[in-house]
Amino acid sequence: MTTGWTTHTGKAVALDRESVDTDQLIPARFMSTPRSEGYGDFRLRDLRFGADGEANPTDPLNRHSDATVIVTRRNFGSGSSREAAVYALMDFGIKAILAPSFGDIFASNAVNNGLLPAKLEDEAINILISVLTIQAENLVVDLEQKEIGLADRTFAFDIDDIWREKLLNGWDDIDLTLSHQSAIAAYRENIKANQTWRFPADAG
Repeated sequence: MTTGWTTHTGKAVALDRESVDTDQLIPARFMSTPRSEGYGDFRLRDLRFGADGEANPTDPLNRHSDATVIVTRRNFGSGSSREAAVYALMDFGIKAILAPSFGDIFASNAVNNGLLPAKLEDEAINILISVLTIQAENLVVDLEQKEIGLADRTFAFDIDDIWREKLLNGWDDIDLTLSHQSAIAAYRENIKANQTWRFPADAG
C-alpha cells in the first residue's frame, strides 16, 4: 500500500516530446540495479546526458531537479511493460504526469504505485507546455475534483474512476479487492446456504 493523496502542489516542467517510451524512462542497462539503491538518477538518462556522460544543460529535468509534475505529449510510457519506468520517476519525486494519452500498462503500473497519469485534452497540454517552456511554474493537482490549477486557470483531466479511488486511498489491486471483503464474505455465505453441494460439511 502506498500513501493516498487528494491534492498536490508542486513545480511542473514541460517535456515537449511524443511517445516517450519505457526504455527512455529507464534504459534496460540500469535495471539490474537493486531498487533499494533508488532509480531516480536513471530517469530519462539518455535524454538528460550526452554520449560523453555530460549533463544536457537544456533538459528540463536537469534544470529543475525539484520538479514533481511533468507535462508532456501523447503516448507517454509506451513500449515494454517494465514497472521500473514508474520507479525511476517516483524515486526522482514525480507525483503526476499530464499527457493526452499513455501506454496502458505504464498507466496501470503508475496508479498501483501512487503516480497519477492524468489525461488532458491536446489544447490544454499545448497551453501548459507553452507556459512551462518559458518558465517552470507551480501547478495544483486536485485528484478529488479532477482539475489542474495554474495561476487563475483550471484544466479538467480524465482518469478511470477505479484508478482515482485507488490513488485517493493509496491502494494497489490487492488493496482494492480487500476493500470489498465484506461483500465477498456475504456472497460466499449466500452461496453456501443455497448451493450446499458445493461445500461438503467436512470442508468447513
